[in-house]
Amino acid sequence: MKIFITGVAGFLGSHLADRMLSLGHEVSGNDTLVCGYIDNVPANVTFYEVDCCNITEMTRLLNGVDVVIHAAATAHEGLSIFSPSFITRNIFEAGVATISAAIQNKVKRFVFCSSMARYGNGEYPFKETQRPSPVDPYGIAKVAVEDILKILAPMNDMEWNIAVPHNIVGPRQRYDDPYRNVMSIMINRVLQGNAPIIYGDGSQVRCFSFIDDCLYCLEKLTLDPDITSELVNIGPDEEFITIKTLAESVITALKFDGSPIYTPDRPREVKNAICDSTKARALLGYKTSMSFLDGLNKTIHYIKQRGSKPFDYDSYPLEIINQYTPETWSRKTM
Repeated sequence: MKIFITGVAGFLGSHLADRMLSLGHEVSGNDTLVCGYIDNVPANVTFYEVDCCNITEMTRLLNGVDVVIHAAATAHEGLSIFSPSFITRNIFEAGVATISAAIQNKVKRFVFCSSMARYGNGEYPFKETQRPSPVDPYGIAKVAVEDILKILAPMNDMEWNIAVPHNIVGPRQRYDDPYRNVMSIMINRVLQGNAPIIYGDGSQVRCFSFIDDCLYCLEKLTLDPDITSELVNIGPDEEFITIKTLAESVITALKFDGSPIYTPDRPREVKNAICDSTKARALLGYKTSMSFLDGLNKTIHYIKQRGSKPFDYDSYPLEIINQYTPETWSRKTM
């Protein structure tokens, strides 16, 4: 089968490429390298440095493709409040262009990687049956792509599935991005001799999903002929972690002599982002094999091997700077 993965140089996309190659499929993909690393791309992947928003090029690249996995995203939920044009272009326009290009090429199935941001401050643990209530431009854009996919795919005989991962972590995640990937940011800071930063009081609750525990779920959403027109949470619902606990765990694991730095809340940050995985367990056979601490240690090992890096502010421009913008962002002091 010919499988095309957008964002193939990124964290999730590159792991998915490895998975599909190991199953004997032919894999190609694209990336702008804004959020990914070129050395993430597996050697046997046909790679194109193309923006998903370029519908002409995407239509050309998807010729002959059987399945598209749309994993590309500037997955910056917090930054989207202050860079709404940059973020929504790379979520909404990129998603719709890729869907249109897939339809034009009569792609059989389209798998969209959405986000827990779709739930916003809704009742938790989040269930797939509840109405989306995103609280920021990033989440709004993700839900809009979901809705357009649900409308256009059936009209054009294209199967669809939507995965909703929750805080995926592990090797290959970009860790020099100052605006997202809280675990990797904290590790990178501590390796530079700086204390991890906590926005607010650290009581925000998250469920961290190690990458290996997500891949076989996405594999089924991509390949199982009996699973179609489904939206499924992917994330642990038995181990919830506060941001304060995360910071303290990073400090302990790296034997750092210091305490977290507390700074004011980020505006519109969701306080409790945890999911219910009942549907994933029943439909996809989901289960967690990696504990939070084991996943943390594997992520630390990866970043240590690759080497700590200064945070890259230039790739992610701030469009709006006001009294609500975190000083760590406006002053570039991450």
